[in-house]
Amino acid sequence: MPSVPLPPKESNLFKRILKCYEQKQYKNGLKFCKMILSNPKFAEHGETLAMKGLTLNCLGKKEEAYEFVRKGLRNDVKSHVCWHVYGLLQRSDKKYDEAIKCYRNALKLDKDNLQILRDLSLLQIQMRDLEGYRETRYQLLQLRPTQRASWIGYAIAYHLLKDYDMALKLLEEFRKTQQVPPNKIDYEYSELILYQNQVMREADLFQESLEHIETYEKQICDKLIVEEIKGEMLLKLGRLKEAGEVYKELIERNAENWYYYEGLEKALQPSEKFRELTDKFLRVNFSKGCPPLFTTLKSLYYNPEKVSTIQELVTGYEASLKTCNLFSTCENGEKEPPTTLLWVRYFLAQHFDKLGQCSLALDYINAAIASTPTLIELFYLKAKIYKHVGNIKEAAKWMDEAQSLDTADRFINSKCAKYMLRANMEGTSAMENLNEMQCMWFQTECAAAYQRLGKYGDALKKCHEVERHFFEITDDQFDFHTYCMRKMTLRAYVDLLRLEDVLRKHAFYFKAARSAIEIYLKLHDNPLTNESKEQEVNSENLSAKELKKMLSKQRRAQKKAKLEEERKHAERERQQKNQKKKRDEEEEETSGPREELVPEKLERVENPLEEAIKFLIPLKNLIGDDIETHLLAFEIYFRKGKFLLMLQSVKRAFAINRNNPWLHECLIKFSKAGAKMMYFLDKSRQEKAIAVATRLDKNMRDKNVKTLTKVFEALLDGSFGSCHAQCEEYQAACHKLFPFTSAFMPATNEDNSSIASVNHTAINHDLLSNEI
Repeated sequence: MPSVPLPPKESNLFKRILKCYEQKQYKNGLKFCKMILSNPKFAEHGETLAMKGLTLNCLGKKEEAYEFVRKGLRNDVKSHVCWHVYGLLQRSDKKYDEAIKCYRNALKLDKDNLQILRDLSLLQIQMRDLEGYRETRYQLLQLRPTQRASWIGYAIAYHLLKDYDMALKLLEEFRKTQQVPPNKIDYEYSELILYQNQVMREADLFQESLEHIETYEKQICDKLIVEEIKGEMLLKLGRLKEAGEVYKELIERNAENWYYYEGLEKALQPSEKFRELTDKFLRVNFSKGCPPLFTTLKSLYYNPEKVSTIQELVTGYEASLKTCNLFSTCENGEKEPPTTLLWVRYFLAQHFDKLGQCSLALDYINAAIASTPTLIELFYLKAKIYKHVGNIKEAAKWMDEAQSLDTADRFINSKCAKYMLRANMEGTSAMENLNEMQCMWFQTECAAAYQRLGKYGDALKKCHEVERHFFEITDDQFDFHTYCMRKMTLRAYVDLLRLEDVLRKHAFYFKAARSAIEIYLKLHDNPLTNESKEQEVNSENLSAKELKKMLSKQRRAQKKAKLEEERKHAERERQQKNQKKKRDEEEEETSGPREELVPEKLERVENPLEEAIKFLIPLKNLIGDDIETHLLAFEIYFRKGKFLLMLQSVKRAFAINRNNPWLHECLIKFSKAGAKMMYFLDKSRQEKAIAVATRLDKNMRDKNVKTLTKVFEALLDGSFGSCHAQCEEYQAACHKLFPFTSAFMPATNEDNSSIASVNHTAINHDLLSNEI
């Protein structure tokens, strides 16, 4: 039932409510709402009730807000204001689909309302409803054809839909309306021209793009981008000589931009003087003492011939410098300083590490450390080599040594923290601050460390924190939809939209999602039991002395847990106070506090597989070229019994890498249609099963540390039954292949306990199927 129209006095009060909302004077707005609603004639006025709810929402009273808005909508369902307000309320709760429905209902009642159309267009671009966005921008262009944002928004819609011809027509028509003299430089006009040129390049109109940039070159503020576009277009058009000249000038301007060197490399013809030029380049940099020299040449390591040439040159330098302090024994000239030999050995250590010859790499780095034991780079590289051979504890030890040489170096501090986490060493008490700063490299490493230690709740908390960071980054783009059109930063805006579309392709999200999925699979296979019930069952079989000892242990554990809980509670209270203070200062719309991530709840979810799928969906959409995405998908669908999805996953994985050991396991799981592995199907075939899994002959490919370690873990954790002798034999064989890998070293008592801890927490992929 529609509300009674407001008389002039109340109507003016309602306008003041709208003004207070726009100016964020929420308390004054509530006073004016009260003045209208206190009148018995207008106590049920729908639009006033809706505005009161919207104002309460801005003050953090969400439940009351929904109550008033819904009541107002019921009282006046034909009011576009009520539907618009309901949409704004849904938008503040990030329910964008529901908000779009509300806006569409509002437009049915007032189809030419500019504010509703603008709000609808913002949500459509946020949700990437590009067809709907184009229609809405067309309506706005019809209603406001003189506004710049109307033309730009409509052109961007066609650009994002890849209708480049229409986008270029709109941009050209709008450009003609701009009264900018040819000799005047205007920033916004400059950005419009560059955006127009970007659309041309994406439409593969290379000649038109080059002519366009040359025509308007004098009116463009950013002279650097002009030269970069010229170089790129000249390359595309095959005018290599001209492109080379452009890139040479760019390199003179900024010699540290790798993009320019890549362009110059494409413009120049291949040279046959690789050895001669490399020799000259290496000598100059070794004499100077240039630490990142290997990083510079690493891109050449795809070519075995070039690698062989580099190795021959540098090993020759090392032999000659040891004997006569010259790069070659055949030369006569000024002798090189001792530091030259140091940097040659440093380079050789990196070279052989890259080639997987870790023993040689360690020999060279040890010789370098013996000559100069105070250089951080040497200890850092030694730690890196130990990491590559799988001895993470030794790697952490040497990284800690590097950090001790310069405790103020942030890079080394971060690396040291990362290595310590990977070695399951003690963490830090600053985790909450790092979460606020979105320090995701630390959180992903923490999640992996907690996972190895079996602290699944804490690991899941870190994974969910990383996921929240990505959600916040996606949500933060909302404010830029209007800002970028107003400021004409169109190229940056389109780049932002494209970045947001593939945001969860980032390595940090992949690491967090992979850890979360592996943990949820583990929790599905082995759900955590209720400790108190388990202890009650065990206590029935204990003697009086043992029971007393157990109760005493429980009391100590409870006291410790209580103190820890009190500390965490105090920390949470402090954070909540700080957050409340920030919200009060900013006086912004908030979506209310998020649900707290409690480790105990996270590791005892009702349906772990459904939680795993939430992390899997972005991986399938964005990281389909990584085989682990499809293998993780298979593991989930295998447990859910989804045979068609299992088939889809193994087919996609097979297309990426048919020789992957984990894929072989998945294929066997699929072929058996959920049956168990050979040992579980037939206990009498244990020896045959172990022989297949532990085969290390020449026919076995991909004998790497990761694969062999997983097989060794499977032997230890009982996947093949009792096989102590075979386990020791396999460990000894692997130790011969990888002598520096800690997992294969002869175990001490301390190592036994740590290995057991790791094996207890490792996800069991039933590795026997790798070679069946």
